[in-house]
Amino acid sequence: MKNLMEEAKYSHETNLDEKTIEEVRDELTIRKENIINSLKALAVEDNHEADKLAAKFPEYGDKADENAQEVSDYSTNLGTEKVLEKALEDIEKTLKRIDDGDYGVCKYCKGPIAKKRLLARPVASSCINCKKELQDNV
Repeated sequence: MKNLMEEAKYSHETNLDEKTIEEVRDELTIRKENIINSLKALAVEDNHEADKLAAKFPEYGDKADENAQEVSDYSTNLGTEKVLEKALEDIEKTLKRIDDGDYGVCKYCKGPIAKKRLLARPVASSCINCKKELQDNV
């Protein structure tokens, strides 16, 4: 009964049917796994970090040019790690919204998010109007 109610809610508010929502869930789950694998390759466990991960510091040797390359690559790894962590956070929040039955509902105005927007950017949590307003106020 709950699935029929959720499907009715989604179709009324966002024009998304249950099949489309499941496709989005599957796509996001695959993305999540890929990001986790990328983070594992890029970072090491560090209990002192909030996310329990820290970018690996590459070891190329002791020469000056090797040290410079190590610092350069480490800086790149730090930036990449942050981007991946943010993407993972967005995906996890979106999967929770799907589970809670709130997927496709704008977190600001509580109105529906357009199906085209959700298909183009599945992790979108705001409608176009609210997003524009937020960007205009920055």
